[in-house]
Amino acid sequence: MLGPIRKFSSTIFAKVFLFIVAIPFVFWGMGDLFRGGNQNTIFTIGKEKISSDEFIEYIKIYAPRNQELNPTLINNLLSGFIGEKLVAEEINDFKIKLSDDSLSLVIKNQEIFKKENKFSRTEYEKFLVTNSLNAVAFEAHVSMQEKRKQMLDIIGSGVIPSNFLISMAFDKTNQKRNIQIINLNNLFKKKINVSSNEILTYFDKNKDLYKKIYKSIKFIELNPKNLAATDEFNDLFFEKLDEIDDLIAAGENVDFIFKKYNLESFKTLILDEFGKDKNSNVNHDIPLELIKNIFNSNESEPTTLISHNEKYFIFEVFKTESIQKDITDESIKKEIISNLEKISKRRIISEMIGEINNKNFNKSDFDKLSKDENLVIEKIKLENINDNKILKTELVNQIYAFSEKKVIIVASIGLSQSFLVYIDSIENASINKESKDYRKYMNLSKDQITNSLYNTYDAYLKKKYKVDINYKALDAINNYFR
Repeated sequence: MLGPIRKFSSTIFAKVFLFIVAIPFVFWGMGDLFRGGNQNTIFTIGKEKISSDEFIEYIKIYAPRNQELNPTLINNLLSGFIGEKLVAEEINDFKIKLSDDSLSLVIKNQEIFKKENKFSRTEYEKFLVTNSLNAVAFEAHVSMQEKRKQMLDIIGSGVIPSNFLISMAFDKTNQKRNIQIINLNNLFKKKINVSSNEILTYFDKNKDLYKKIYKSIKFIELNPKNLAATDEFNDLFFEKLDEIDDLIAAGENVDFIFKKYNLESFKTLILDEFGKDKNSNVNHDIPLELIKNIFNSNESEPTTLISHNEKYFIFEVFKTESIQKDITDESIKKEIISNLEKISKRRIISEMIGEINNKNFNKSDFDKLSKDENLVIEKIKLENINDNKILKTELVNQIYAFSEKKVIIVASIGLSQSFLVYIDSIENASINKESKDYRKYMNLSKDQITNSLYNTYDAYLKKKYKVDINYKALDAINNYFR
């Protein structure tokens, strides 16, 4: 194959999947498929029994590192696992094969493994070492994803959308919309006033939310100079990096590694999850992304090797402490006020949406609100769904989901922006075959049809294969991960 055997990691397959194929397929609905039975079998496909141990390994590979494993997440993972098994069955039925030479070409053509536009063995080795990845497992995964892509090509090939569907796809994106908007933040300023008593009451009820977790961390950046006495990322550097990863997996701590490799003294910091120390000073020694990784790491594995932007770090968490913050802390007070304001905003928006849905709020009410509360109505013309010159893209997308002559409310995540909107008129757009964008929208329409075919195929698979899920085994797995 293409590389040596390396230690398998449970965090890399999601990254590999994203850059190689990234095609979602077969999300198996759990429905009423639960059954009793032997806890060594998590489910059966026909007469084939799939073991609970195999599903547990799947969970370890694919479970998000920053989320707590709970029954809902485990059920979702089981859906994906069943989907993978059904796709594998279909690949066998289609007799899809991939030779070693073809697999080699697939991997060598990935941009992530290229240097100066040519496949670099060093880049490939670096990828494997950095992610503590077993090359055989990695290549088997790539092979499966390529076969899966070929199977999907078989299902979706030959789709030719009609001119009508292409025009619909074009119009959906390029139609113009004349709208009127009222900025609800101006209404909130008038309606919302957070009192001192509300702040104190909220704090007393939610004290646990204002406990700060601080971690004491030892760390050092590994580079070719301090690890291999060179200025270049060479094979020796990555061999030593691999050795260090193995030592960490074996339970060795930072002090042992520093002594073994004669590294310079490590740095020590005490930080919260936002990279601030106990005096609220911001740390600049460690990127915030790495701090989040540290706080999401397993406490039973205090020492970790992490890569970030072509840099490599060893971290060790040697102390974790929880400190209760007080209401006199200005940052806590501001956070509480912000939360109380959001609660009030949601209440007001919810009441308005209820009136709109019950057809008790129309254009005349829109105009009356403007007059009664002295709120400005701004008229805007949106040129297309990507027109974000005045409103954010997420708000424009919400507006384009509704029809003409509608009063709606659009809001950003976190409610930093909220608008009452009246869609005054829509100017539809059309495209002809001579347009330079025709092929683009033909492909977009084709993708939409193909996705519909995949959904139909998903339903076909559910009928083709009899899948029985063992509820007792699933319950045992939920308990296993508690």
